[in-house]
Amino acid sequence: MAGSGLFAEIIDGDVFKYYADGEWKKSSSGKSVAIVNPTTRKTQYKVQACTQEEVNKAMEIAKAAQKQWSKTPLWKRAELLHKAAALLKEHKAPIAECLVKEIAKPAKDAVTEVVRSGDLVSYCAEEGVRILGEGKFLVSDSFPGNERTKYCLTSKIPLGVILAIPPFNYPVNLAVSKIAPALIAGNSLVLKPPTQGAVAALHMVHCFHLAGFPKGLISCITGKGSEIGDFLTMHPGVNCISFTGGDTGIAISKKAGMVPLQMELGGKDACIVLEDADIDLVAANIIKGGFSYSGQRCTAVKVVLAMESIADALVEKVKAKVVKLTVGPPEDDCDITPVVTESSANFIEGLVMDAKKKGATFCQEYKREGNLIWPLLLDNVRPDMRIAWEEPFGPVLPVIRISSVEEGIHHCNASNFGLQGCVFTRDINKAILISDAMETGTVQINSAPARGPDHFPFQGLKDSGIGSQGITNSINMMTKVKTTVINLPTPSYTMG
Repeated sequence: MAGSGLFAEIIDGDVFKYYADGEWKKSSSGKSVAIVNPTTRKTQYKVQACTQEEVNKAMEIAKAAQKQWSKTPLWKRAELLHKAAALLKEHKAPIAECLVKEIAKPAKDAVTEVVRSGDLVSYCAEEGVRILGEGKFLVSDSFPGNERTKYCLTSKIPLGVILAIPPFNYPVNLAVSKIAPALIAGNSLVLKPPTQGAVAALHMVHCFHLAGFPKGLISCITGKGSEIGDFLTMHPGVNCISFTGGDTGIAISKKAGMVPLQMELGGKDACIVLEDADIDLVAANIIKGGFSYSGQRCTAVKVVLAMESIADALVEKVKAKVVKLTVGPPEDDCDITPVVTESSANFIEGLVMDAKKKGATFCQEYKREGNLIWPLLLDNVRPDMRIAWEEPFGPVLPVIRISSVEEGIHHCNASNFGLQGCVFTRDINKAILISDAMETGTVQINSAPARGPDHFPFQGLKDSGIGSQGITNSINMMTKVKTTVINLPTPSYTMG
């Protein structure tokens, strides 16, 4: 059970503590932030409302701890990460319970997220030892006009203090995807978890605490974004920001200054379906891509662009599958569970009502109870409808009928988002040409968009992000190149 047994020290009364300087602490504010269960719509947990002064202290301690951590051998850093990974997997049940109650993630998927996170941490430890253990050696006479009088040695060194801000939908996995690369690279880290998902994140951080990482190296600061959000992202002690979320990231990027940024900010992932596609395969992937975790994924299918000649058959197959989706509480492992907040449900409903007003075809009756929205397929959607462009982050999927591949590519590229997309066709040559034309960070051929496996590069174009994620890319972006040049008094060439 959350906050009990091994995790008893992270809670005081009914309020979970925050983590700094290797200790679980109560905020001097005396205030807490309520976390509402999306299913019951009642307060489930409470976390500390940290102050700006507590942020300052965490940053100060993180800076000092990082100096010592950067001198820790790579093998030792990896050893501690492996311990944390093992603890995550061992204690997956209470962490998964938090995910079920905080973000209404289906129980089976919640466990999968925690196990996947442990695997990510272990893989990162191994990958970090490999890529950080290598450097470069350059000689000067490879550039015109130079003799061999200079030897250049390059290596990767840490940036300093990393600020990590994961989103609600994967508060454990997308936290460790920032924490593990930061630590193996020799950085310290301050984690600001999302409000919904904060308690799961606190349990995850306790696993790192139990693994034996040095005091002050990791902090987890909870609180209201309105009170400490800007203060954190604009803090002079931050040397890098890794953020996953929505429009807030654009605001952060404008305020961050000369700080490296790694950002994934959502998408309107298009699914282009050609006339020769395997319709059964497409329908199965639309269901998986569009409705898993109630569509609350950055890489969910957000719009289907189907060739007119196969659209009727495709819509009928998808409709038949939508009917079979189970709807209800996450504890019952239902396919469709409540969306994370009432405001999210209201936003989704606004998109649906706009589509209804403008003449979209409802393949199912629109139904909502509280935060629970039944899966809905909208056919004959037109570009003048909001749902054609805006990201619902819910179980509502529009179908736009197209008369040419070019029309589909144009719609995809007209979006201000560019995270992922997919194309279904039996013609691999055509698929490659379409992939090259789509302005997205990733294109999946004959499969729904997806983040992962976690060592694959993951990036967005346009308003979907800055930089690239994936284990190797994250390690590299959380380091900088250090060069040492040996100057010789005379040219040096191989003897003999």
